[in-house]
Amino acid sequence: QVQLVESGGGLVQAGGSLRLSCSASGISINNSGWYRQAPGKQRELVASITTWGSTSYAASVKGRFTISRDRNTVDLQMNSLKPEDTAVYYCKVTGRTGYDYWGQGTQVTVSS
Repeated sequence: QVQLVESGGGLVQAGGSLRLSCSASGISINNSGWYRQAPGKQRELVASITTWGSTSYAASVKGRFTISRDRNTVDLQMNSLKPEDTAVYYCKVTGRTGYDYWGQGTQVTVSS
């Protein structure tokens, strides 16, 4: 059974940092990524990392966020946070079968 457990969300002031962590069990991860969904907006890709370690970022977070992976844990280091980064953040992992699995989401709130 595949399980994804996210942690690390919370409330932070603008300019602060948070680190999100996604721990996966029951799966061999191929690619993975972090998404976010703000109220009234569509879910968007924030950052992704391939099985070979190649990363990509949304333009809005490039230079501030860093995605990393260690075995079955995928982290998102978020620095210089802005109020517009406020959203529910979701981890997504893709197994070697090509099937996607989503975490439960963790709230990130950045106050101005």
